[in-house]
Amino acid sequence: MQEVIEPRTAMTHDSSGGETGAGFPTGEVARRLGVSAVTLRSWERRYGIGPAQRAEGHHRRWTAADIARLEAMCALTAQGLPPAEAARVAARAAVPALSAEPPSHEGEEQSEVARSRVRGLIRAADRLDAPAIDELLVAALDRWGVEVAWEELIAPALRAAGRRWAARGETAIEVEHLLSWHVSAQLRRRATPAARTASLALLAATPGEDHTLPLDAVAAALTERGIPFRMLGSSVPPAALAHSLRRLGPAAVVLWSQSHSTAAPQIAADILATPFGIAGARHRPLLLLAGPGWRHLNPPPGALRPPGLRAAVERIADAVTGAVTGAGDLSARPVPATTEVTPFVQTP
Repeated sequence: MQEVIEPRTAMTHDSSGGETGAGFPTGEVARRLGVSAVTLRSWERRYGIGPAQRAEGHHRRWTAADIARLEAMCALTAQGLPPAEAARVAARAAVPALSAEPPSHEGEEQSEVARSRVRGLIRAADRLDAPAIDELLVAALDRWGVEVAWEELIAPALRAAGRRWAARGETAIEVEHLLSWHVSAQLRRRATPAARTASLALLAATPGEDHTLPLDAVAAALTERGIPFRMLGSSVPPAALAHSLRRLGPAAVVLWSQSHSTAAPQIAADILATPFGIAGARHRPLLLLAGPGWRHLNPPPGALRPPGLRAAVERIADAVTGAVTGAGDLSARPVPATTEVTPFVQTP
């Protein structure tokens, strides 16, 4: 796993159980909890839910006990309690303090920090706190990049929101819809199709498929790598896809299917059977069958089912750069055998 954001200042505990050290800065606490720093300062000013101590220069430093009160405040407001009443209950409650000690192993520390970001994003979505959602997404995308942010933060949060929707029904659908909309908006801001210089990738969803959020992630990740692409979006008719293939002659095609009912193996076979280019220099595209809709289908020879966003983007980059350098028909390269495929993300 690539590097994740770590707390800038961790607390330690003395032998008596008391807390020592400088604590956490407001920005770090805000990211952990899924609220904006402005909200934390407002809670402190209005309701007295603030840090017990300040560092030199009057900077707020939040201890584990302070964070525990904030967690209680977030949970209570998410349940519909007015902020003033939630603050009174949180101040009185004997809530267990979050451990702020760094884990003993680096991998555990990275995993816990990533999990705390996921929890913060889910809490923000539960409160329908749009500014906090955007702040968390922007911070992760700016710091980690699209591929790591997707796999460590965005996809786990979307899966959690989907599970809640499945468990609670329509009472939770607004959370999933709000989170998905903000994720799509932030990814599309980063997806800028480059001018075509040689080859490119073509991104499309199968006919009848309207869930295309992971394609936005692919487009944003390709932009970061400087790989040209063209996005056709949701529910592309077979004739339109075939016409685009003939016009563009892409080095790689990503065909997204969210559900088994929208998987289209015949379209996949047709793509692989369509050569492009001038006589004597024809090639076939690399075909990536992405999404859970393809999970229980045997892909046609030459097609890949990528296990995740990063793997998909790497194969696309290889195909496009290989076409530029004259590496030949990349779809014919050996494909590692896989028995279990994890889609980019699975949402209801």
